[in-house]
Amino acid sequence: MTLKLTAAHLIAGQPSRSDSTTFTSTNPRTREPGTLAFPNATAHEIDTAVRHAVAAFEQSRHFPAGQLAAFLDRVAGEIEKLGDQLIETADTETGLGRARLQGELGRTTGQLRKFGALLREGSYVEAIIDTARPDIRRMLFPIGPVAVFSASNFPFAFSVAGGDTASAFAAGCPVIVKAHPNHPATSELFAHAINRAITASGFPPGFFSLLQGDQIDVGQTLVKHPGITAVAFTGSLRG
Repeated sequence: MTLKLTAAHLIAGQPSRSDSTTFTSTNPRTREPGTLAFPNATAHEIDTAVRHAVAAFEQSRHFPAGQLAAFLDRVAGEIEKLGDQLIETADTETGLGRARLQGELGRTTGQLRKFGALLREGSYVEAIIDTARPDIRRMLFPIGPVAVFSASNFPFAFSVAGGDTASAFAAGCPVIVKAHPNHPATSELFAHAINRAITASGFPPGFFSLLQGDQIDVGQTLVKHPGITAVAFTGSLRG
């Protein structure tokens, strides 16, 4: 299966491309720019993504563990279906080599499936009923939309569908990923895999969005949005 890339943001499953300022990846071996120009997310696009995530959370906060576990397994399966296109695209954008990327791919899908197994096991909610006092009960609940920032040096395991995204999904929290500008095409491939899983699982499309950008204000605007309840970050102090 070969996907045609849109070189756009994917907001609640729909491509969006409002800003005229663009950037490309760079092949680290040849220093040649990538063939696709990706836009920077505008404040309006960021707001749209967060609003969709907030709406999706009204549903996903009530999803049972089994439903979330099945979704995580499906995301892993959809990523694997990307096949050589994913490895070749990532190698071109990162220069990490096929062997390293194949290993990191297994780590990434393994993380997703392990969170699914954790959901099925059930102790993650840390449910406590204290019978020594008058009916004191406690358990963990999802908090809301999560912004995830991709890392430059781990384009799979700490990126669009990496551990931060997997843990948020497992909790029932919608995710908005700010893709790393070093591997935008790789990021879009992962986003398509997640969106296929969302559609197949009957989840609200706002459960996931991908925003592109090489400008600092893209990430700043996303983090400052009042609809974002948590941020997962791997990167530089400037980023």
